[in-house]
Amino acid sequence: MKMQHKPQFMTQLYIDGRWVDGTLGRRIVVINPATETHLADVAAGSAHDVDLAVASANRAFRTWKQTTGAERARFLYAIAQEVDVRRERLAMLQSLNNGKPQAEAHIDVDDVIATFRYYAQLAESLDDISGEDVNIPSTEHRVRICREPSGVAALIVPWNFPMVTTAWKLAPALAAGCTVILKPSEITPLPELELADIVASVGLPQGVFNLVTGTGVDVGAPLAAHPNVAKVSFTGSTGVGQTVMKIAADTVKGVSLELGGKSSIIVFDDADLDLAVDLVAAGGFFNAGQMCSATSRVLVARRLAADLLAKLIERAAQIVVGDPFAPGVSMGPLASRSQFERVLGHIKQGIADGARLVTGGGRPVGVPEQGFFIEPTIFADVPPGCALWRDEIFGPVLCVRVFDTEQEAIDIANDSQYGLVATIVTRNEVRSERVARALEAGVVWINAPQLIFPQASWGGYKRSSIGRELGPFGLAAFQEIKQVLTLRHANQLS
Repeated sequence: MKMQHKPQFMTQLYIDGRWVDGTLGRRIVVINPATETHLADVAAGSAHDVDLAVASANRAFRTWKQTTGAERARFLYAIAQEVDVRRERLAMLQSLNNGKPQAEAHIDVDDVIATFRYYAQLAESLDDISGEDVNIPSTEHRVRICREPSGVAALIVPWNFPMVTTAWKLAPALAAGCTVILKPSEITPLPELELADIVASVGLPQGVFNLVTGTGVDVGAPLAAHPNVAKVSFTGSTGVGQTVMKIAADTVKGVSLELGGKSSIIVFDDADLDLAVDLVAAGGFFNAGQMCSATSRVLVARRLAADLLAKLIERAAQIVVGDPFAPGVSMGPLASRSQFERVLGHIKQGIADGARLVTGGGRPVGVPEQGFFIEPTIFADVPPGCALWRDEIFGPVLCVRVFDTEQEAIDIANDSQYGLVATIVTRNEVRSERVARALEAGVVWINAPQLIFPQASWGGYKRSSIGRELGPFGLAAFQEIKQVLTLRHANQLS
């Protein structure tokens, strides 16, 4: 797709039902990671803008929490419909601002639509305000559990899946009856701002949805610390998530964290080799490896190791890296210069630590001099204690290790501070179920690509997550639980 003219972008903050410039008048420069050219100057919010947004959301919550689930569902359906109408523009913005190939960008748009529709359906089931009766060992009392919206929710989302991670938070928050302030990444605000324009266009009451762009220091931290924010839902790096949690602790607010991963794909000796190659390549190179769910640690049974590695090297050579709008391109650039330099630094350090580089490791041949492109990279014989094996790289880098027994594979996979996802490749159904139960991961795929359905759950063990997103768990993340106990005869009229 060739851009014939520079498209127009939303660049302001959205507070209290209006598009406004930040109170300090500062701007954030947004660039195209494939060309390093200027795209837009977006308003940079401040702590004062956060105060205005929270005040707006707090006012709106008084009435929004009283709406029925059916009323909220109508708004969610309308958002999904308008996303569908604007799908080509949204996919274009994903590729332009994040660097995703168009095929991946369209997958993201479909995910957003599916998520809003699912939570619209879930919202329709929330109209029984009397609560759920609980069986108790007393005939004189009645106990009910009522689920109520948490309040004002701060949604802080990353740059690797703009709009998708937003939908995973925004749809259930609105369905639950919360009002929100969204803080998108300053690296990829353009698709998020277009999504905000969609949300604003469906007629939500003033203040129910607000958006403040800006840095983590200027916007994210004030949101996490704000006394009138009841809930913070954050997706990003583990280090920043720890900071968010510490800040939120001062006001003892609810916190959900979706953080890092260093996940394994285990290829057993009876695996379908071609299927294994497909799953390994997708798990490591989709979105240029910029996924918390990247299965970048490849554990392969010794008998298949040489064949798998040879086929992976061949597959890596077939991946076309370049302009995300160009036909045939299957991997775009990394999203920013800082990430580009970080990944190159990890590759360099891995070589210094004794890992064997078998393919890639640098800039692809044939791409322009500008743009944050790194070729698909594979290491073998990676020392288990080195950073390349233990740290989240967030780039197109695979690390391959051999195992001899099932238990050894499980032990290696679980030897991590993270526990987000895992993949198992085997023809043995009994073994696949046994290993899936033994793995310390929140999501396990068996002989399957990384499909994520909004009806299921998302999140991990250990330092990967606190709480869960998607499914009914995502809705529960924005609800408070209230017990109501009634003495039966006291309510009887005399």
